[in-house]
Amino acid sequence: MLDFNFSNPTQIFFGKGKIAEIEGKIPAGSRVLITYGGGSVKKNGTLDEVLAALSGHTVFEFSGIEPNPTYETLMKAVDMIHTNSIDFLLAVGGGSVIDGTKFIAAAAVFEGDPWEILEKHGAGVQKALPFGSVLTLPATGSEMNSGAVVTRKSLQAKLAFMSPSVFPRFSVLDPEKTYTLPSRQISNGVVDAFVHIVEQYLTYPVNGKVQDRFAEGLLLTLIEEGPKALKNPKDYEVRSNLMWVATLALNGLIGAGVPQDWATHMIGHELTAAHGLDHAQTLAVILPNLLSVCKQNKREKLLQYAERVWGIMDGDSEQRIDAAIQQTRNFFEQMQVKTRLSDYGIGKDSIPHLLEQLQAHGMNSLGEKQDVTPDLSRRILESSL
Repeated sequence: MLDFNFSNPTQIFFGKGKIAEIEGKIPAGSRVLITYGGGSVKKNGTLDEVLAALSGHTVFEFSGIEPNPTYETLMKAVDMIHTNSIDFLLAVGGGSVIDGTKFIAAAAVFEGDPWEILEKHGAGVQKALPFGSVLTLPATGSEMNSGAVVTRKSLQAKLAFMSPSVFPRFSVLDPEKTYTLPSRQISNGVVDAFVHIVEQYLTYPVNGKVQDRFAEGLLLTLIEEGPKALKNPKDYEVRSNLMWVATLALNGLIGAGVPQDWATHMIGHELTAAHGLDHAQTLAVILPNLLSVCKQNKREKLLQYAERVWGIMDGDSEQRIDAAIQQTRNFFEQMQVKTRLSDYGIGKDSIPHLLEQLQAHGMNSLGEKQDVTPDLSRRILESSL
């Protein structure tokens, strides 16, 4: 295992009725801006619970954060913060709302052009407004990490940034708040969490036995519980397990001390920016084909994945690897997420633009060995048609 430092300051409140506990976690006298997306948090009563918990504070609301949060929308929230002297933020929603709130928190106190936060992937962020979150859609792990992804529509650019300054101070995870999610969001959440784990696991061996077993256990839980959530969305135990897996998938723990890939995500971001696909849809399309194209570099871990996660032990090594990749694709399809670009009406003529955007955003050496070149990205995209 490689040397590492692991630090995560986010306090988690998990379970029924935990929204009430945020009252004591926001300093008295704070001017709080609640950020959220559409009307679902109003319809399912989550926003009312949050407002009740904040009855002793001065509260403002900012709505309209998109499923892929845009720079243009988020900057309106930054203006609102300056106008109203906001000093604490509370994100209520899924990963996109929390990601957007991280950018808002950093941009509100950033000295310079806020776009540099994304262009430089967070390198210039020295501070941010404090914020917490109430999670309603488990998928991204943003409720317990220091990363975010934001899209600038005018440039067709979807970029990520990270900074220790944007860890949530606390996050509330109440599985009951996920009961009213449409099946598409349940499916997307499971696929998103699955690929987060794989990107930290399917690389090359470094004798990180604890991290490997932890990752495998999380993957097996998603495989077991994901389809159940589609059949019975109000099963508290199922939703609890899925919610906790999604958080653990990207809070930094399983990736500590082991190589990480993230090429699937970087290529997927360009698909979302250019064609508007859901984030999880892009991951389901790219991952199986990336694994096939890069299977020689990932050979040892793919064989381990085949045996430990899918129980595949028959056949020669090539057959076992191919079977594990096919099982991965089958699972995404079982979760009702299509795995071919053609399923989304995207053809070969789209590939040159996607490659141009990858190169424009500096994504020329991706993967755990930095060997996913533009030529390999092209092969992955062509395999995904």
